Amino acid sequence: MDGNGRWAKARGKKRTYGHKVGSKNVDKIVSHAFKRGVKVLSLYAFSSENWERPQEEVNELMRLLKVYFTKFLGKVIKNNVRLSVMGDMSKLTPELQELIAKDIEASKNNTGSILNVAINYGGRQEIVYAVKKLLEQGEDITVEGISQNLYTAEFGEPDLIIRTGGDIRTSNFMVYQSAYSELYFTEKFWPDFNEEEFDKAILNYSQRKRRFGRIEEE
Repeated sequence: MDGNGRWAKARGKKRTYGHKVGSKNVDKIVSHAFKRGVKVLSLYAFSSENWERPQEEVNELMRLLKVYFTKFLGKVIKNNVRLSVMGDMSKLTPELQELIAKDIEASKNNTGSILNVAINYGGRQEIVYAVKKLLEQGEDITVEGISQNLYTAEFGEPDLIIRTGGDIRTSNFMVYQSAYSELYFTEKFWPDFNEEEFDKAILNYSQRKRRFGRIEEE
């Protein structure tokens, strides 16, 4: 969900204003995605590298996460959506950790779509996490073993990764899982990424042929 800061600067506002506006777009896009039939939706909310941003911006992002888990998730939980969170929660404040844990517990028996939020997450770090788990279990390091010990083991690999904001890279997001994911990049900044733009991404994806390294049969 990239481009909040640049969106705000283009309007003569602080980057924090862009994050505030962008956060309001999350609920709209999440609701639309689930209405369109998406079963698992992952949001890259805060990366392990985002701590290096100015403290004012980090503080605002943490505040918005608190607001999100306090307000928005109540709505999706009522709509039979299950919450999952991936990343290292240990660096978050105890209050935010408790709030997240409460929402996960409240939605654990929901049987509808899954909302997976990445917080203090990095794809490379996730691979290290999975390998350490295998070593602790005395298991061999294999492709299957790593896959089964990633944060996303329950969900499988993403079919489509959408990045807003114009940059053509995945920035340490699901490095291992995205080996054969389809990628979609748009110049639209996240605050301007609406339901129509989401549908464009889905339409583009539906027109692709996924071969997973195999030769397409005649």
